[in-house]
Amino acid sequence: MKLSQRLGLLLEQIPQGSKLADIGSDHALLPLAAVQTGRAVSAVAGEVNPGPLRAAQKAVQDAGLTKRISVRQGDGLEVLRPEEADCITIAGMGGALIASILNRGLLEGKLGGVRTLLLQPNVGEDILRRWLLDNGWVLTAEALLEEDGKRYEVLTAVPEDPEAGLTNESLYAEAAKAGGERPYRMETLLNMGPWLIRQPGPVFFAKWQDEISKLERIRQSLSRSELESAESKRSEIGELIQEITEVLACLPKDKP
Repeated sequence: MKLSQRLGLLLEQIPQGSKLADIGSDHALLPLAAVQTGRAVSAVAGEVNPGPLRAAQKAVQDAGLTKRISVRQGDGLEVLRPEEADCITIAGMGGALIASILNRGLLEGKLGGVRTLLLQPNVGEDILRRWLLDNGWVLTAEALLEEDGKRYEVLTAVPEDPEAGLTNESLYAEAAKAGGERPYRMETLLNMGPWLIRQPGPVFFAKWQDEISKLERIRQSLSRSELESAESKRSEIGELIQEITEVLACLPKDKP
């Protein structure tokens, strides 16, 4: 089975022998690949929409994997029983929606026994980093890729484990130091990624140059407003543009 680069990257991050739950599974491509390659011993493919659900059911049946992959209709983590999965993937949604799914799952006890979260937001990566920080999950890897003209970030997180040195305090302290004489602010690290900012590549630079351009357009449109609140927002955006520009200027350009 040939996966997109995006799904291939998610597949690589699934720990060997996982009990996988793929939320918003669409055609169940990721659970199928995970089981077929041995990344997962079992999988739940959760999908809320009837069309993709039927497609997932057919794909699993055609692959002869109905005993190892359970396709279920439901919203978010409601398709899961507690302790049923130790690796959860949620991809292709906004960061705010993914965070709300995780929040509901947390309240319903669906994250008990989960050892790995693999999240691929289309937007709002900073929202997810904040959620992980606030709820005791620490990022162990971040990846950024471009495929078919779109950019995707994949965030890998595990529960904090102070005995093993896996804490958000140590992660963000080390990332802040990478700023040199002017340590990175926490807000900068949440926006740009504590791992990505230390491993910048061409896609990273392109993403943030585009972000500067977008912010410049917003600032220009605000300059046409006479409202006091618009001037305040314009000033705030100007400071953000300056900060991003300074960060990019200080980062090494020769990393892959």
